[in-house]
Amino acid sequence: MITDILKSIHSPEELRKLPIKQLPELAKELRQFIIQIVAAKEGHLGASLGVVELTIALHYVFNTPKDLLVWDVGHQAYGHKILTGRRDVFHTNRQIKGLSGFPKREESEFDTFGVGHSSTSISAALGMAIANLLKGENRHHIAVIGDASIASGMAFEGLNHAGVTKANLLVILNDNTIGIDPSVGALKQYLTNVKKGTQKQDNIFEALNFDYSGPIDGHDIFKIISELERLKTVKGPKFLHVITKKGKGLKQAEDNQVTYHAPGKFDAITGELSKKPDLKQPPKYQDVFGLTLVELAKKNQKIIGITPAMPTGSSLKYMMEQIPDRAFDVGIAEQHAVTLAAGMATQGSVPFCNIYSTFLQRAYDQVIHDVALQNLAVVFCLDRAGLVGQDGATHHGVFDLAYLRCIPNLIIFAPRNEIELRNIMYTAQLGKLSQPIAIRYPRGRGLIIDWQLDFKEIEIGTAIPLKKGSKIAILSIGTISKNCTEAIDLLENPDTVSLYDMRFVKPLDEKLLHDICAIYDTIITVEDGCVNGGFGSAILEFASKHQYKNTFELLGIPNTFIEHGTIEELQRECHIDPISISKCITKYV
Repeated sequence: MITDILKSIHSPEELRKLPIKQLPELAKELRQFIIQIVAAKEGHLGASLGVVELTIALHYVFNTPKDLLVWDVGHQAYGHKILTGRRDVFHTNRQIKGLSGFPKREESEFDTFGVGHSSTSISAALGMAIANLLKGENRHHIAVIGDASIASGMAFEGLNHAGVTKANLLVILNDNTIGIDPSVGALKQYLTNVKKGTQKQDNIFEALNFDYSGPIDGHDIFKIISELERLKTVKGPKFLHVITKKGKGLKQAEDNQVTYHAPGKFDAITGELSKKPDLKQPPKYQDVFGLTLVELAKKNQKIIGITPAMPTGSSLKYMMEQIPDRAFDVGIAEQHAVTLAAGMATQGSVPFCNIYSTFLQRAYDQVIHDVALQNLAVVFCLDRAGLVGQDGATHHGVFDLAYLRCIPNLIIFAPRNEIELRNIMYTAQLGKLSQPIAIRYPRGRGLIIDWQLDFKEIEIGTAIPLKKGSKIAILSIGTISKNCTEAIDLLENPDTVSLYDMRFVKPLDEKLLHDICAIYDTIITVEDGCVNGGFGSAILEFASKHQYKNTFELLGIPNTFIEHGTIEELQRECHIDPISISKCITKYV
């Protein structure tokens, strides 16, 4: 797997000792190493394959880690990790207790900035550059950003500021016309015109006071090194436009860039994806959302679908294929997506704004000011809620219940299965709600194979008793109820325990809660969100308000950032797996 050149590289310092003529061979070896590890262990593939030459060139030309290199998002940083002393442990990438799938400051001095959400690299590198300018330190600061990420508002904010500074900043645009899905928007067309040589207007980056060069071939390592050496001598903010091909070096990854962004396991030689058993399985929650939205939109002309750059991951792609004039991918622009939905709602439309839970954090002000404060009936569909697995701390959707619960006017619902998700989407578009609603559901598959049943309206603020018992009440929210059911089945005396699916974090079913507090001495809440300020906190606030003296135990995500691992492994760490819940119940039986 590791041939002679790559095997000799334990740090960029050793890389810089190589004769330049050996670098193309090193690029070939590095690419093959990434392919073989990701084929067996899974992870992000296409982005890192596309920047192999650029990665080598950056560490070859610049004196890292003294010179500071910031990667945007981190999907493209596998080669960087391998060349900076982590080759021999790279097989642990994204595994529990192993390497993070993204750059992480605690992991290596070469990871200058932690990155999991896009478009932060320019601001971070500029901050470093200004700080070092003030200290009188002569260091280079490089931000590598993709063409999808640079279209985000935050990237423009960084460019706008950098252009009026004397900071020693180099922004490298890795232009491959695709993020996770194909890039969208007017800037994409501008960059396409630049590549074709047909762009007639002034160069946008030169207009922002950057010294612009390119576009150059991102797979010609000698050309990249030559240009980087020249740019080292240029003062102030600089911009290098590099053209790459996502998935470079693996034909299937080049031809099918969306699938091979993170393809799962595949054959390292042929590139063919591992075949999964031909079983009839429950659907993914994202597909329940996507297919249900199409079904509803065909009957309700007011429905509009919105996603910020995740049409495949959210399954809005189904509506984009069948009803394209009412489905919008707005690019990596969560703030814009939320306020766009708010504007649509003012005109009587029914916008379904689908955003990953972790990404909605980026549009918090818009949720409060532009939607909730004006009481606009936007339907937020929060995919990847709860623990998401191997993407780790930057991607877990564990804060949504807490950060949304304090916002006035906002309804919060978490379905325990596919049918409940389907029915709340139906309920949200009936025109009876005069306020916004957030619906949060997890990554992965549900429980029910035959889920496409007739729609039923859900009464807002109502919970459902799932099991009656005599001594202890478990209150769960969302799909974690499955773990609660399994935990009860593990008990010697399951008849002592009741289980309630509360469904709504806001408004709570207070009538039912009064009954529960009157009947049961012990009440256990279970959520796959953070305990601090979350669903369990809402129950405690209710009990305090009404002066109930029951014994309460709150199970959920502790007040720490949860790292990467499988969902099952992480649930065990957080004590919300069936066995841990069962042990908690046993304490009180």
